[in-house]
Amino acid sequence: METDEAKKSLHAAFDDLIESLEKARDAIDQPELMPAPAHARNLAEGYRYLMGFLHSAIERSFHQDPDRPAFRNALSIINRATIDNADAVYFYAPIDGRESYRIQGQVADHGHWRGEDSHSEGRLAPHYVIFEASAGVLAGDSGDLRELMPGVKTQTGRLDSSLIEVEPDGHFEILLAPERPEGHSGNFISTLKIVGRPHPLDPDMPPERYANHISGRQLFYDWEREDAIHLSITQIGNEGTAPPPYNVQTAIQELQRCGELVRGQMAFWNAFWTIPMGAYGKREGTMEGIGFPRNGFNTINAASGATGGGMSTNLYAGGIYELEADEALIVETRIPVKPQYVGFQIGNLWGESMEYGNSTGSLNGAQSIMDSDGTIRWVIAHEDPGVANWIDTTGHTEGFLTPRWAYSETPEGDEWPTISARKVRFEDILDHLPENTRRISPEERREQIRIRQAHVLKRYRSF
Repeated sequence: METDEAKKSLHAAFDDLIESLEKARDAIDQPELMPAPAHARNLAEGYRYLMGFLHSAIERSFHQDPDRPAFRNALSIINRATIDNADAVYFYAPIDGRESYRIQGQVADHGHWRGEDSHSEGRLAPHYVIFEASAGVLAGDSGDLRELMPGVKTQTGRLDSSLIEVEPDGHFEILLAPERPEGHSGNFISTLKIVGRPHPLDPDMPPERYANHISGRQLFYDWEREDAIHLSITQIGNEGTAPPPYNVQTAIQELQRCGELVRGQMAFWNAFWTIPMGAYGKREGTMEGIGFPRNGFNTINAASGATGGGMSTNLYAGGIYELEADEALIVETRIPVKPQYVGFQIGNLWGESMEYGNSTGSLNGAQSIMDSDGTIRWVIAHEDPGVANWIDTTGHTEGFLTPRWAYSETPEGDEWPTISARKVRFEDILDHLPENTRRISPEERREQIRIRQAHVLKRYRSF
């Protein structure tokens, strides 16, 4: 391509990017795009939310190579969205499911992966880890709620920490391939699934679904001792090779994709919260029993495409708290069968996790105090009520409620957890809690926050 032609084509592609970003920006305050309620704080956070998607789109558009992949944070403190789990590192890497890949990692004490008690001292592996290979877009990329239709996305394989084989020195490897090689007996995830029905949006697509990304989560319980795993991924047989020189056509495609990803994510999640989840009231398309009630919870459900995906071993529930300055919400969960993980958090109405490093916008099963009757009670309030299980709204009068329970093997329905909520006056909180509820002093709260701050900085490798 001649220089003048290259200049003109690249300039046009950049203009396309800016146009897409402007349309994505409209999703912050244009009513027809179903944004969060327009008040000053929501509007301000909407721009931060938009920039988080731009941050992610830059990485995914300009720095992805399935032939030489690398794991990246899908969500983090820089780009919060989709009611991201405050206990999680979300990771992903692009792959070509027709090829084979090797994932490697090194963990510290991981006895808890097998249900054993951890050593009283020393570093620990993350509480729970899962890898999932999938074909299709990452949730929200299309900007179209039709991606929730069964069969649009396909999980080809998964492996979680309850089954990961680890060597005595803590090293582990996982093979990703369309089929397990003859004689292979180690950790394996399939990147191919043969489906039995046509793709709902592309009936001519063949039945073979090859994964185009590997994703997962590292979940943390003990924020003082558990360390993130530094994962590597390599396409087998392609080691030591280099990509072709960068060129104009590649740059044009990446500029366009960057804008399309941001626009798609903004449009999709606004529509998702508003229509199937009914965040602002039931309407046509709101899923019966799944729509979010106010100051309560929907029916607990297993992760699925219809409910936005999520970690495939999770049970989810959701709702929206709505609290005045002098009100609080007491949430109770009872858990008949012990899961691998329990977490509870709140988020703003964009789906950004509430601040969890510098405040207690979340608490997990290890951080929460269980009462003597076997119930965990969390108190959501705008001010510190002096109880251990306080979830801090940081001043948001409305926000998402998000409990999670992870099971490697989902229990029978009659053994699922239960969860409920009731609104009370702030001054009456203690009247609605057991007499022996764990209290906490301002000094203890400050130490709690110090531990959280240090963990979050280390989790996301801020040195």
